[in-house]
Amino acid sequence: MNFRKGQRREDPEINLIPFIDVLLVILIFLMVSTTYSKFTELQITLPTADAQKATEKPFELNVTVDAKGNYTINGEPVSFRDVNGFAQAMREAAGKGGEAGKSPVVIVNADQFAMHQMVINVMEAARIAGYEKLTFAAQTGGTK
Repeated sequence: MNFRKGQRREDPEINLIPFIDVLLVILIFLMVSTTYSKFTELQITLPTADAQKATEKPFELNVTVDAKGNYTINGEPVSFRDVNGFAQAMREAAGKGGEAGKSPVVIVNADQFAMHQMVINVMEAARIAGYEKLTFAAQTGGTK
């Protein structure tokens, strides 16, 4: 039923000003009520470089294992019956070129086709000999 004949209906209009006022009040309330906490940072003591220590080179035992099962210590071939014998050979090689009382760094150079057990034998012999510092030499990927 249209009682207003001849008059056009007005389109409903949304008034945005009260809506914006309410949003501003909410925004101010949130800004005031928010607490900003400062995150604690980790205290890290970074190492410093010392040029005098870099010139000091540790005594090294270079142990080489090839694919055929041959072992060398500092370039000299070694033959042994068991791991204890290899440990004794490592002690003798350390006694020849090392400083008394210092434990050498054992560097293992293993052929890529050497069996894993051969490398484990070197590690076990180093443990039996009392050498705690052990590292492996690796070749970077290059052309053959």
